[in-house]
Amino acid sequence: MDRKKLAVIHIVKKELSLSDEEYRNILERVTGVRSAKDLTDNQFHKLMRYFVRTRHYRVTNGGITLRQEYYIRQLKERLQWDDSHFQNYIHKYFHKRELNTYTRHDASNLIVALQAILKTLPDKKQIYRKDAEKN
Repeated sequence: MDRKKLAVIHIVKKELSLSDEEYRNILERVTGVRSAKDLTDNQFHKLMRYFVRTRHYRVTNGGITLRQEYYIRQLKERLQWDDSHFQNYIHKYFHKRELNTYTRHDASNLIVALQAILKTLPDKKQIYRKDAEKN
């Protein structure tokens, strides 16, 4: 489990105002382990899906939801964008740098934009793989 994923788990724990005991019980019930350090990648995603489906999934009133934030982060990973590239993109096209300042509507628009970009990538990745195989 890498540090970024551990940080995400602990941010969500804080956002949901979970006590350590509640958090560990959820962790064990959902993934079968009592420490986030022991999570596999699949268990991490399973835990995140559980958290975003809870009744407390909104970060702010009228703001971006945890579900949206998690999905945006997944799209960012699939695009293989680093934080700097992602921040520049959202600032240039959405005029905001921090996701926690987004409304649900803003987040939906960002998701649609990232999905559109992602749809264009498979052709480029196939070309890249073919070039790499030749070398």
